[in-house]
Amino acid sequence: MIQPKSPSQAHRHGLRADHATVRVASHWSFGRKLLAFLGPGYLVAVGYMDPGNWATSLAGGSRFGYALLSVVLMSSLTAVLLQSLAARLAVATDKDLAETCRETLPKPVNLALFGLAQIAIVATDIAEVIGTAIGLQLLFGWPLPIGIAVTALDALLILALQRYGFRTIEAAVVAILAVIAICFVVEIALAQPDWSALLPGFVPSASLLTNPDMLYLALGILGATVMPHNLYLHSGIVQTRVLGNTVAERKESLRFATLDSGLALTFAFLINAAILILSAAVFHAHGQTQIAELSDAHALLEPLLGSSFAPMLFAIALIGCGLNATVTATLAGQIVVEGFLKIAFRPWVQRLITRMISVGPAAFVAFAYGNEGATRLLVFSQVVLSLQLPFAVVPLVLFTASRKRMGALVTPRPLTVLAGAIALIIIGLNLTLLIGTIS
Repeated sequence: MIQPKSPSQAHRHGLRADHATVRVASHWSFGRKLLAFLGPGYLVAVGYMDPGNWATSLAGGSRFGYALLSVVLMSSLTAVLLQSLAARLAVATDKDLAETCRETLPKPVNLALFGLAQIAIVATDIAEVIGTAIGLQLLFGWPLPIGIAVTALDALLILALQRYGFRTIEAAVVAILAVIAICFVVEIALAQPDWSALLPGFVPSASLLTNPDMLYLALGILGATVMPHNLYLHSGIVQTRVLGNTVAERKESLRFATLDSGLALTFAFLINAAILILSAAVFHAHGQTQIAELSDAHALLEPLLGSSFAPMLFAIALIGCGLNATVTATLAGQIVVEGFLKIAFRPWVQRLITRMISVGPAAFVAFAYGNEGATRLLVFSQVVLSLQLPFAVVPLVLFTASRKRMGALVTPRPLTVLAGAIALIIIGLNLTLLIGTIS
């Protein structure tokens, strides 16, 4: 029988102190249970709309119009499946992905996976540093190096809310997401995209495999959308809910956790699609096919849309995405360190360690190459994430396919086959990119 987690387990430290602190009672109505489970999915969704997404989607939309919408859609569907597996692992075993790796795999493999996970988190954080700094520059006129320095402390403001309970962090993140959504609704209304040309963009094109530039941006979108650290994050923060004692209660918890992430990732898909649609409708349609910098996009929005509000909303949404993503990257860093190394850091320590590592390359590029170099580093960081993805996906698929480990909550065979096929496709695309880059 699956044993429940007790909120009174005083021996836990770090993020595990928040496990089983959000109460869910069996006699509650469907609506009340759903409200109790809503939250982790939106923290995960934050990573799917961070500044790295902006850079790749803006570049893809300006260069290829609506053609890469199919990549955004496929990446989002992949994310829904993989995040459901991460939630399934947590609900079935009371362990996150990092813990399971540590307890299952040989030590050398664990150390390698830990190192790769840290590279992914740092790559993510570089994107947040640059994106937030560019947003501050666009909104307030601050020099890029000043903005990068300020970002060293930004996430501490929201992480301070953790002392008031995990639901408080979730509420703050959702509030910022609401602001971002409002900004993009207004932007799309101003852009007035060609809907008849937009819809065919959701059908995959053979050019993805024959055009190296399109493949590079497609992998950037994949890396910016399906992020390795989100699999660790989701398998950890789902456990903030009281998941139940019996198998029936755990199955119900899994349904609600999956519904939570599905709704949240649908929201993230709409935001990512909106970024690419905005770029295609405003830049590609006006012959601006080489928009690679966030600052260029910001500067052209007002003259092309005829509204002074457009660039301001663009900057506000960018800062909001960067701030939210730094919070979730910090939580993911905690889960990775605690799970792989069995070491519990305080959130602000984890934040500063990761951020100090990230600020170095970001500051160097900003000083040496300015906005153009910073944006290129932003896109490159997303390709790095795509290359890291198989090292999180493959263990997750294998663990959740094990009946011995998962018991009654083992992943259905068709779903395992589909997830395995997705992992092979990701590996194949990455090898294609590497071969193309080398040759």
